[in-house]
Amino acid sequence: MKVLAHHIYEYKKGLRSLVLHTLDASSEAEAVRRLERNNISYLIRRVNKRKINIFFGNKACVHVVTSFGDKPLNAFTPEEDFILGIMLGYNRTEQCKRYLARKEIFGIEAETARDLSFLPSGSLEKTG
Repeated sequence: MKVLAHHIYEYKKGLRSLVLHTLDASSEAEAVRRLERNNISYLIRRVNKRKINIFFGNKACVHVVTSFGDKPLNAFTPEEDFILGIMLGYNRTEQCKRYLARKEIFGIEAETARDLSFLPSGSLEKTG
């Protein structure tokens, strides 16, 4: 619960717009109490019988995640995965590389797509 408290602190200080926090399902009630006490919007998704994911933060961000439906993270479309990564504050360039790898735009293996530095300048503009 210390990590949850730290995530709540970061959200309240404006360091994050959205947080994804994974915790043991037995801690769900306490986590909900803390979020509600701080008047923070949240969404709970079950990972399995023992783990849950709690998305919390800006109400609009939580609504976007809600719009993706009730599916596991690994079932998100490349576009949903990209949006989530950006909202969670992940590195934009790395998210772009991840998106391209997942879309297999260039027909290359995901491991290779993670480093697109081999592409000539302007080659992304030629796609589509």
